[in-house]
Amino acid sequence: MPAVGLGARAAALAPPRAHGAPLASAVLRATPADFVVEEDLGFAPAGSGQHLLLRVRKRNANTQWVARELARLAGCRPGDVGYAGLKDRRAIAIQWFSVPQPRAAVSWSEVRSPELEVLEAHHHTRKLPRGALAGNRFVVRLLAMDGDGARLADRLALRLGQLARRGVPNYFGPQRFGRDGANLARAGEDLRRLAPQERGFVLSAARSAVFNAVLAARVTDGSWEHLEAGDLANLDGRGSFFPVDGADDALGGRCQRLEIHPTGPLWGAGPPATLARVLELELRLAAALAQHSALCVAAGMAQERRSLRLAVRELSSEPEAQAVVLRFRLVRGGFATAVLRELIEAPPDAGPPPDAAEAHPDSST
Repeated sequence: MPAVGLGARAAALAPPRAHGAPLASAVLRATPADFVVEEDLGFAPAGSGQHLLLRVRKRNANTQWVARELARLAGCRPGDVGYAGLKDRRAIAIQWFSVPQPRAAVSWSEVRSPELEVLEAHHHTRKLPRGALAGNRFVVRLLAMDGDGARLADRLALRLGQLARRGVPNYFGPQRFGRDGANLARAGEDLRRLAPQERGFVLSAARSAVFNAVLAARVTDGSWEHLEAGDLANLDGRGSFFPVDGADDALGGRCQRLEIHPTGPLWGAGPPATLARVLELELRLAAALAQHSALCVAAGMAQERRSLRLAVRELSSEPEAQAVVLRFRLVRGGFATAVLRELIEAPPDAGPPPDAAEAHPDSST
């Protein structure tokens, strides 16, 4: 394993790429319509019950603002509104919310504004919990810097094939760390003095920084996409994991087919359940980021795992006159930025960074 050389901020915001330098520059999110994300719940509404599942299209609005608007319409508290995950503000997002059945009838089909439109309403048995999501589908328009969409498509074609075959490092995206890494910078504050939401942002950023640092080291040595003795592996898209005892051709084949992946630590109390070199690396990175790992332990978090690799499913591209349109699907918890950073370099003025409010620990975009 390589020596630890990444600080928390570098590991979080600028970790190494796995597939080489970006092949082109392109403008990302020139308008909200250039970045469209749609949730896949993975289940159908129950059709009966004391709650409503609302399929909502939001534009240039953050998830928590939408939740407050839906609470006002339903006559309930904002905390009674459920949603599976947060979505970036500067985008068009189609996502699901739940509200308790209102006492007075609401014409949900007539709820529409430039920022918010209710597309469907279904009876359901319970509040939608965080993380109740199979994945997200993305449609992303990349504007060519030279105005030539066909040329941009040619430059990206080979790399897109690599991403479809091998996946990408499953880094937490910059949304998790706040504007310019502001949530990481607060790790030295007394969290007891912070509001619960702010405290959650700081803890989430600290935990994500440790994970990104471990993944960055494994990208550097090439082991992010391979299983080795001592790893904990998980099935693609599943939360459970199992130990890897040694070389196994069957497991190796499944890993190559993106069916299973090595995992990294979501830091918490006690040592990870990994072994050998994997454990040594994870302990060494946690010690190097002692302030951030200690925050997770002090907050009572348990050791959990997250896949080191993100499969990019249903990946396709379509050239336009001045742009390339990408379509792909990611499992819950995957960040589109992890895919895009392996393809392009986006100029810093391509649009404002994601809102800090979208960096919640339960975010799934």
